[in-house]
Amino acid sequence: MRKQRRVSARPDEGSGSSAGQELLTQLRLDIVNNLFAPEAKLKFADLTKRYGLGIGTLREALSHLVSEGFVTLDSGRGFRVAPVSEADLIEITEHYVDFEKRALADAIRHGDDEWEAGIVASYHRLNIIHELPWEERMLRHSEWVERHREFHEALVAACEARWLLRLRSLMYYQSERYRFLSKMSRNKNGSRKAIEHRAIVEATLARDTDKATRLLERHIRETAETVLANFEKRSKAS
Repeated sequence: MRKQRRVSARPDEGSGSSAGQELLTQLRLDIVNNLFAPEAKLKFADLTKRYGLGIGTLREALSHLVSEGFVTLDSGRGFRVAPVSEADLIEITEHYVDFEKRALADAIRHGDDEWEAGIVASYHRLNIIHELPWEERMLRHSEWVERHREFHEALVAACEARWLLRLRSLMYYQSERYRFLSKMSRNKNGSRKAIEHRAIVEATLARDTDKATRLLERHIRETAETVLANFEKRSKAS
């Protein structure tokens, strides 16, 4: 197979200085990981202490996150973490499924041996944590989150459509935000997810586009359905 050019899958590609780029990435992750609650006010005084950067750099990063839908800006009230809702999650899921399936199909079409090796390596790293006892998995949960992201990025790494990758990445982080809010990180259904990951890898490496994209869609939708069920439980309890 021919050698292919790798395309960045990150939504923040090409934005600002190195410090600004790092801040943007960290702020996004902190919002996704629920370190800032939905609709929480993002005060410059607190953020400058937390991240050690000036107001100008913070304002630029926050403005970028407004465009991505993670932050809102109210006239006279400043920046806040974007709210969450069931309707928002449903829409995000539909876009994410569409972008992820299209990116995987394109990756299967263009992928080479290096791409296949990346998938196998990322799956192996993720599965190491999957196979640990539950208590150890929880202690290494932050590693699992990073390795899970790397696994999904490895699947689509050979996709040659730059804008598709950016949009897919944005929807990935939005969906992750909801998963963290639902406390799914403490769901003990890890063995089933590990089986799903293996099936996706096998279909992808076999270049079976229909099966791989179908399995990937089911994998994403089942996660979203669990999050929606948690929304409903909280709604009934309140």
